[in-house]
Amino acid sequence: MRIAVVIGTPLPDSLNHALAARYAQAARDAGAEVRVIDLAAQPIPPHPNALAQLQAREGSATEHLPEEVAESMRTIEWADHVALFYPQWWGTYPAAFKAFLDRLLVPGFGYKHTGKGLGWDKLLAGRTGRIVHTMDSPTLWSGILYGDSAIRTVRRATLWYVGIRTIGVTRLAKVRTSTPELRDRWIERMGRYGAADAQRTPKLTHPQDRTPEQVRA
Repeated sequence: MRIAVVIGTPLPDSLNHALAARYAQAARDAGAEVRVIDLAAQPIPPHPNALAQLQAREGSATEHLPEEVAESMRTIEWADHVALFYPQWWGTYPAAFKAFLDRLLVPGFGYKHTGKGLGWDKLLAGRTGRIVHTMDSPTLWSGILYGDSAIRTVRRATLWYVGIRTIGVTRLAKVRTSTPELRDRWIERMGRYGAADAQRTPKLTHPQDRTPEQVRA
């Protein structure tokens, strides 16, 4: 199993980093290959100008990419499974994480429109995903007042659209008032998730892993 771990906060040494680190280590211990994209250390530049946005609409946004974007694309393409760790800020998520989604999941990489209708190809199909989401507000508050938008927009409007099937969603609420003991339990839970995900059977056959017979087919 190849796992890409994305830490979707611009703040270093956060709770999300601790959660992701425990998940990644447990996955490696269970036999998975793991690559980490840490947006606190490797921020994704936003679209630099109107031309980049026009290129995205025209389907050529994968050309002349900044290296930070291209490297992250290679990691997602390499992966069988993507684990996303991010906090809720103002009802959704940090701009750093939004920039990551906007720059990577463009036409030609995340999806491709078919014809002139509403159809599209999900170019990342076959991969699975896991969402781990932290917030200061209570879960009920986030669901009623915000419509659970920090989860729904990632799970439904983003991962599903590009073909990544979400196998688990974890909401860790009231972080600000949580105790060290509770945070330790959350971190250990991530270890169980990492080990379990590492032992799942990949659904993808990557080009570099194909046998000569598969290539000829």
